[in-house]
Amino acid sequence: MAVALVGLPGAGKSAIGRRLAQRLQLPFVDSDHVIEERIGCSIRDYFEREGELGFRDVEQAVIADLAADPVGVVATGGGCVLRPANRQMLRDHFHVLYLRSAPEDLFRRLRHDVKRPLLQVSDPLGRLRELHDARDPLYRETAHDLIETGRPSLATLVNMIVMQLELAGVVDPDAARLPQDPPEHGPGST
Repeated sequence: MAVALVGLPGAGKSAIGRRLAQRLQLPFVDSDHVIEERIGCSIRDYFEREGELGFRDVEQAVIADLAADPVGVVATGGGCVLRPANRQMLRDHFHVLYLRSAPEDLFRRLRHDVKRPLLQVSDPLGRLRELHDARDPLYRETAHDLIETGRPSLATLVNMIVMQLELAGVVDPDAARLPQDPPEHGPGST
């Protein structure tokens, strides 16, 4: 089974993906970490040195590699959906979840983050609104399901996602059960 998470920067793809992978007992991959391993520096440094186009080329190659052997939970970079090839690879090889957040919620989470190159501008909230307007249709096109992240806790979001994956037939309900969850049918029940 393979699940990919898409959404704007700060939507929680890495944090939710890590927790979801633990819950489903699957490997977790953060595509940005794979990219940094491949380029040998931070994305921010590479972005400054090679520009967005160079970065997107590397990102596309990483998405293609992950799609070639799709297993586990993958957190993607916020801009991976900009290229049609990435959208197609994700949709064809993963069950894609769009973690949707309002720009205002994202700004609250990211206002002190200096590691995200696209947000190092004089008006980060305005930039998040622009990114949302431009990318929301692409996330929707790529995703099989949309999850509103809003303000629920991480645990609540993971539970919502597991239920959505169960409803979609991607996850066996018994396999996604928390260790402390009682079985649906006890011994001797019919």
